[in-house]
Amino acid sequence: MNLSHLHLLINHLPIIGSMLGGLVLAFAILEKSNRTKVAAYGVLIISSIGAVIAYLTGEPAEELVENIPGVLKDTIEKHEDAAMISLVVLIVLGISSVIGIYLTYKNSKYIKRVANVTLFLSILSFGLISRTGFLGGQIRHTELTTVGSINPQFLGTEKEDD
Repeated sequence: MNLSHLHLLINHLPIIGSMLGGLVLAFAILEKSNRTKVAAYGVLIISSIGAVIAYLTGEPAEELVENIPGVLKDTIEKHEDAAMISLVVLIVLGISSVIGIYLTYKNSKYIKRVANVTLFLSILSFGLISRTGFLGGQIRHTELTTVGSINPQFLGTEKEDD
């Protein structure tokens, strides 16, 4: 196994984790359960760590695929740009989650406010990292490059010009 394999394995963690953590946190806010908030924060912290690992293994993955016929440099660049933005937001999400755990254990008056901010960040993170994953999938999954229609190259047939 190399870093490219690790990239492909770990890149799903921030996507699923930000969604799952956000759902658990929303439930915790509705139920006013501090224990459940701490559990949600844990999931979100793991998601943030996963995003860092995915980002750090992205460059070695790029090195392996950039010279493969059909892989477009522009597609890789779009994925890289989206990954950087997602990484920053997921790091902020992780920091917010650590603060949330700390404030929860200190029984601070800011528990609810931090939970709401963290929930917003988890929703934002999910949207950004999902887009990043979609763009990354386009690097090697040609069936994703033509959204809403069948890509003729994927089928092995070309469209005829009229």
